[in-house]
Amino acid sequence: MSTPLRHLYSGKVRDLYDVDGELLLMVASDRLSAYDVVMNEPIPHKGRVLTALSDFWINEFAADVPSSLVSCDPAVIARSVPDFYAEPSWSGRAMLVRRAEMLPLECIVRGRLAGQAYEEYVAKGTVHGTRVAAGLELTDPFEAPMFTPSTKSAEGHDRNIDLVEAASIVGRANLERAQALCLDLFTRAAARMASRGIVLADTKFELGLLDGELVLCDEVITPDSSRMWPADAIKSGHVPPSFDKQPFRDWLDAQGWQRTPPPPRVPDDVVEVTSARYVDAYERVTGRLLVDWYGA
Repeated sequence: MSTPLRHLYSGKVRDLYDVDGELLLMVASDRLSAYDVVMNEPIPHKGRVLTALSDFWINEFAADVPSSLVSCDPAVIARSVPDFYAEPSWSGRAMLVRRAEMLPLECIVRGRLAGQAYEEYVAKGTVHGTRVAAGLELTDPFEAPMFTPSTKSAEGHDRNIDLVEAASIVGRANLERAQALCLDLFTRAAARMASRGIVLADTKFELGLLDGELVLCDEVITPDSSRMWPADAIKSGHVPPSFDKQPFRDWLDAQGWQRTPPPPRVPDDVVEVTSARYVDAYERVTGRLLVDWYGA
């Protein structure tokens, strides 16, 4: 890749570039990671889905919730990044954003019992250290959505923490603002998705500060940051199909892979099914066609 931008960071999925000190270019690739290992096979359209869904939600909330996003429109980005079009894969996968002071927390909201929360609940009857109603089964809803933060680790091994520890990291005022904002956004998003036949089980928000104001950053309610289930497929005590990389994980599990590099080669049909899950998520949530989004 040849670009005059200064490369800052590459994660499992995203590449981050400095534009001018105040603006950043964040590019969502088609890379997929499973069990903290990046797979060899890219997932067609995945980066476009992550970017398009984030743009959708940021605009849905824009009337009363600020964000760090400047634009996903290639024509707008190119005014700040003159060589933008030299990288064809960036179109539709790039977000031009303002540099924010990121809160060092993963701001997770859980509406249903799943994942690590389910494992803790079975073992202790708690979720992130908070006791919840007895008798819940996998996928059952909580009485109300729960704000359950975790630490943010560069190595990808985040640690669940309670609100007291979270406040010690970001300050009580910032934590209270983050908690109120995330619970509100989750409730609003879950209601919209329910009207589209999708259950939002949980999601992770990234928040930052711009001029002292709390703002939405990075990806927002995507298949990579959320559990999304078809409403008609949910059965208490059973894991429903999800709009994400689950076909990839299921195939890997069936191979007996030890979850360490190098990963096995994944068949084309598994890649295609996984890609279709991501595209379906975007089109169901938004009511739009991905073909109408930027890029290809």
